[in-house]
Amino acid sequence: MKQDWKPGTMIYPLPALLVSCGSTPEDYNLFTVAWAGTICTNPAMCYISVRPERHSYALIKQNMEFVLNLTTEDMAYATDWCGVRSGRDYRKFEEMKLTPGKARMVAAPIVEESPLSIECRVKEIVSLGSHDMFIAEVLNVKADERYLDEQSGKWSLDASHPLVYLHGAYYGLGRKIGKFGWSVEKKKE
Repeated sequence: MKQDWKPGTMIYPLPALLVSCGSTPEDYNLFTVAWAGTICTNPAMCYISVRPERHSYALIKQNMEFVLNLTTEDMAYATDWCGVRSGRDYRKFEEMKLTPGKARMVAAPIVEESPLSIECRVKEIVSLGSHDMFIAEVLNVKADERYLDEQSGKWSLDASHPLVYLHGAYYGLGRKIGKFGWSVEKKKE
């Protein structure tokens, strides 16, 4: 039997992302989001939803750009810490011993320890209630070569042990079950 609950956001798991923003080292900041996702393939677009009272909200609105940095199990402590501490009070890169790196297309820094950094330029801000959605075009993706499979030539994010957020808690991913389209592939005889 299923129960009825009040409306809520129960689409889980989500990637636990570190968003980097700011245009100069003096204002670089990091914050954690799980309210994020893909919007479009062509052009490549994504979104993050941010509370207007967050310190980084004003930085993103001023510069109209940010970087999504995927996180790993090894980055779990820093990911959580950056989500509960304000950039008004802390220099998060320094506190968490993370390295701001140079992005190719935006002034906001990448996180060098991240396996994948997605450089984004904001196209639109939509006020939705508790959060505003920053709809952004993806301008560049920086992928750590350590996760490039030399045999297949494919980049393998799963080798980085991604961190996900599930209803108030962080988790690693379990074992691989299949790949896109495996349910309809013709079986080799």
